[in-house]
Amino acid sequence: MFHYPALKWTKLQAEIIGIPQTIVPTKGEKEKELIDLSICIGRLKDSIGIDTVVSGAVASEYQKTRIDNICEELGLKSIAPLWHKNAEQIVREEIECGFEIIITACNALGLDQSWLGKVLDTSDVAKLSDLRRKFGVNPAFEGGEAETFVLSGPVFSRRLRVVRSTPVWRGSSGQLNLEDVVVAD
Repeated sequence: MFHYPALKWTKLQAEIIGIPQTIVPTKGEKEKELIDLSICIGRLKDSIGIDTVVSGAVASEYQKTRIDNICEELGLKSIAPLWHKNAEQIVREEIECGFEIIITACNALGLDQSWLGKVLDTSDVAKLSDLRRKFGVNPAFEGGEAETFVLSGPVFSRRLRVVRSTPVWRGSSGQLNLEDVVVAD
């Protein structure tokens, strides 16, 4: 349910977007992690008065249902603007809008080592569409087929740059350990 690759660098993302960040400590145990999330959202509701939770759910019933349930219990609105949108269209629009997205983990057939560390461009959308037909890969990686990290985008005041990273590939999957990321000048 929770994103964990490159988590320590999300603080930089929040800073250059200009939003506060709250990290939810959890052991990531299925269903128990939802209690941790609910407690955190409840605290944010009480301390800063949030009234809405916006999630990036695209197709995961598990994720959307859980977030909707937490919001209902806490008396909050739940909004999922990408819900059931075409995955290829989402990725294409993100790239065309100026999001610079790097792949930090590959966990599905068809996503070989060449994808690890790749910054997505519009030509990759067609390749991801082919992988959908061939292997069932969701082009927006909604099923955990891959993980990504955003280096830049229209809401960023500055760009992030990966200074040092190490790819680790084991069998048919791998991850890119981001060891040093900085705010670019």
